[in-house]
Amino acid sequence: MTHRIGYLVGSLSSTSINRTLSTALIRLAPDTLEFTEIPIGDLPLYSPDFDGDYPAAGRALKDAIEASDGILIVSPEYNRSIPGALKNAIDWGSRPWGQNSFARKPTGIIGASIGQIGTAVMQASMRSVLSFLDAPQLNSPEAYIHFDADVFGDDGEVRDESTAGFLRHYMEEYCAFVERVLAVNAPGHIGDPDPYRD
Repeated sequence: MTHRIGYLVGSLSSTSINRTLSTALIRLAPDTLEFTEIPIGDLPLYSPDFDGDYPAAGRALKDAIEASDGILIVSPEYNRSIPGALKNAIDWGSRPWGQNSFARKPTGIIGASIGQIGTAVMQASMRSVLSFLDAPQLNSPEAYIHFDADVFGDDGEVRDESTAGFLRHYMEEYCAFVERVLAVNAPGHIGDPDPYRD
């Protein structure tokens, strides 16, 4: 069974190392995952003034999230936190109030940096946001990628077998996590409350 995964790249840079990382992850992922990028670059800044009449870009974002079986976030860390464009996209996807598109979507977070600590602080901030949004998260393995241009090719090739093995393992674990969450959330699951019980 194939699962549709929507992925968000948190950088708007045309030379983003995290876009390169996303290409590598897709190349190393199990064949049962089918990937579609959810673009975030054309969104205006979110304001509650839009809640009554969402613009086309905001509606397209929410539709793409809702059409996905799982979400993968591949992002840099800006100033020890979530990049503004990515946080803006999350705000759009979670609104209007009561129409949170991220709810119950199995989510993975990974990121690359040229620094030694990868994107650890950004990911900690993102986990807090996703917890509030009721988006189940893959908590292990954690993946803070130190980016080396000699290791990652633009076409998704990972030239170091140790790095490729780790990323392959991460995607296998993410795939298994998506399957577990979807099984629990399936209609008629034994743990679901009876909607007719008072």
